[in-house]
Amino acid sequence: MKMKATMKESWKVADFPFDEQHLSVQIENSLFDNKTLVFKPDVIGSTYDKDDALDGWNIKNFKVSNIKNDYETGFGDQRPSKSLQNFSAFLIEMDIERSAWGLFMKIFIGMYIAFLISIISFTIKVEELEPRFGLPVGGLFATVGNKYIIDSILPETSAFTLVDSLHTLTFLAIFATLVVSAVALRQHDNGNKEACIRYNHVGSRWVVALYVIANVILVGLAIL
Repeated sequence: MKMKATMKESWKVADFPFDEQHLSVQIENSLFDNKTLVFKPDVIGSTYDKDDALDGWNIKNFKVSNIKNDYETGFGDQRPSKSLQNFSAFLIEMDIERSAWGLFMKIFIGMYIAFLISIISFTIKVEELEPRFGLPVGGLFATVGNKYIIDSILPETSAFTLVDSLHTLTFLAIFATLVVSAVALRQHDNGNKEACIRYNHVGSRWVVALYVIANVILVGLAIL
């Protein structure tokens, strides 16, 4: 018998797109309890078709087993002997791991380009207000748009996911870019040209370095 089914599953997306999921499919016959029908799995011969496996996922720890389910109900049968019923069930379990790096670059490339656009402002003269502050603000809006797009493809969750962490980090980095520009401009307006250049030079390197290090740590923790 061939079957095709759409099933609900509680997905854990805290580490998306480096997430791993444990899937279980339980099959039992509601017409026959374990006094009439008992599943006996073919452990050696049960496997999955490699050609029809999940696209974009790697399947690990595939196994089959049988379990017994106890139901403290007669399902409408009021006879005392039916107050507790036991059913044999066939259980299919597997762990699936997402092939993540291509998907990671696809969904986060817009966010990283937005950050690169914002730090271009460090190369512009401090007194050039429009590009100096306009580029980071434009990058900020691009990052917000990227987050909405990614959130639309993920199931709702109350957990603070890797997607949330990376976008929050980018928001803070772009804000830090604006702060460095504001402080450097203040020094320039006060006539402290050397301090202005120093703030811009040191501040830009700190923002970029901390952003890269934080990204490596967050992604590394998700992979582990």
